[in-house]
Amino acid sequence: MRLTDNITEFIINPVIFMTAVHTLDKAQLINEIQLGNQLGHAVEQGRRSDFALMLALLSPDFLENTPVDHIDNKPVTDSQLRGYFELQDSRPLTTSEFCYERGAVQAEAFHQGGLASCRLMDGLQPIALTFPPQDTKGMPEELYHNLSGHERRKLPPTEIIVPESSPQRLYGALVQAKRFAEMQAQAPQIYATA
Repeated sequence: MRLTDNITEFIINPVIFMTAVHTLDKAQLINEIQLGNQLGHAVEQGRRSDFALMLALLSPDFLENTPVDHIDNKPVTDSQLRGYFELQDSRPLTTSEFCYERGAVQAEAFHQGGLASCRLMDGLQPIALTFPPQDTKGMPEELYHNLSGHERRKLPPTEIIVPESSPQRLYGALVQAKRFAEMQAQAPQIYATA
């Protein structure tokens, strides 16, 4: 029995037709995968009407998605991956307290064992990618050494001074500034009337 025969019967008997429409509404056909092999068999056997009916039953809304199982994507940190694959810590971008010592060890390994030994040491204990100049207050080394001693003293300190502030102090300072501004605004009026 073909689907078109069922539709003819539905048209003849309205009660069956309403039941069939209600059943089709419950079907919620969103994707052709839900039809299984029926769509393919309709194409193979040349049943155009069944094929057209099945396509018409599919949802025209592109925003509906195929129901899929949701995968729990747990965030994996870099340190967890390094621990899982048993890798050493990542190569630091700038120098740290150990980079100069490790650099000296790598230089010694290069002189004793050649380039292969140096690469092995770099793989086991990586050193920084860059060695910025130290104690130049963030300036290039050539520029810092070109400054006179007086100009170097005028440079701001390298340590960032964090101001000791709190919301209470800020509120008090704002109230005081407001009162002071109000007094200054009233002062010309007092002198003008006197």
